[in-house]
Amino acid sequence: MKKSNMAIGLSEEQGMLLDTAREFCRDRSAIPAVRALLQSESGFDAQVWQEIAELGWLGVAVGEAHGGSGLGMGSAIPIVECMGKRLLSTPYITTVLVAEALQRAQSHALCERHLPAIVGGQIATLALLESGDWGEDTIELTATDAGGDLQLAGSKTQVAYAVQAELFLVSATYQNEARLLLVPASALGEGAVRRQTNIDETRRSSRVDFTGATVSSDSLLSGDATAIIRDLRLLGALLYAAEAAGSTAACMDLTVDYLKTRKQFGHLIGSYQSLKHPMVEVLCDMDNARSFVYHAATLVSEASLDEDAESACRMAKAQASEALKFAADRAVQFHGGMGFTYECDAQLYIRRAQWSQQVFGDAYHHRKRLASLLLD
Repeated sequence: MKKSNMAIGLSEEQGMLLDTAREFCRDRSAIPAVRALLQSESGFDAQVWQEIAELGWLGVAVGEAHGGSGLGMGSAIPIVECMGKRLLSTPYITTVLVAEALQRAQSHALCERHLPAIVGGQIATLALLESGDWGEDTIELTATDAGGDLQLAGSKTQVAYAVQAELFLVSATYQNEARLLLVPASALGEGAVRRQTNIDETRRSSRVDFTGATVSSDSLLSGDATAIIRDLRLLGALLYAAEAAGSTAACMDLTVDYLKTRKQFGHLIGSYQSLKHPMVEVLCDMDNARSFVYHAATLVSEASLDEDAESACRMAKAQASEALKFAADRAVQFHGGMGFTYECDAQLYIRRAQWSQQVFGDAYHHRKRLASLLLD
């Protein structure tokens, strides 16, 4: 494998995006607003979603010919990091990944038909998983010819924001080959979407039964579906790593603020070394996670990801998910008995940490695959 120097830095455009995203997420997603959405049906504010579209964030990685800015997937990283820091949950990641898949497939007719709508705010989502294992390669959902159309049979799980999605990117087996195809929400049967319960209540996901759905044959994406799915999984891992790094920073701030105000035995509890040292470890873990994330952001491009980019994405996801897990655990512990209550904000982060561990593969999943990349 070719070795590359660790390159970390923001372009001028990424720096501007970071500044704008910090301000926007701070103003639109304060903790009271986050809590107000926990029990809502959608899990996100439709007005905030429309503002995100108007800011052009859905098109940062979309070419200018289709209404985007063409800055590349790396420019989505600062946006997602800021969303993670404010626990701003929207269909952003899954929507930009669908747009990325269309461009990687170079399905020009489908790009012309769907990308402008996605840039304008249409919610799209990925339907790739058939079990809870992100390492599973078998695709059991099938597409068969039916009078010039394609008829689907099978279901997918952990489909993000499926209730609100207008467009699904589905992996299927067609003529004994892995393929990707687009399925509009209107093609689904009644009761096809069943919402699932997530430990992170800021998230929404569902099991979707595509059996009986019929789409036109031109809904099939061109290109090597196996390679595109691989890239989507790596890019998804990178985006969720950026989000986890942002959540780690917010969790650390929450805990440090508490340590600087809570007193026991006449002293601020933050003065005790047994609490100082773990917080230093949280800080180091967070900085390492951000370094991995932004390094990976410099390596991803519109081309198929090479071994260097794959290694960087996997390292970022492994480090960031572990960093958030540790930070959230310390937040709950250091808040004492209150930290275990639903009213304490620390529980928002430990729920986010548990969910972030598994989405697009946990640390073990990625380290197992890193071993063959780095040691073979």
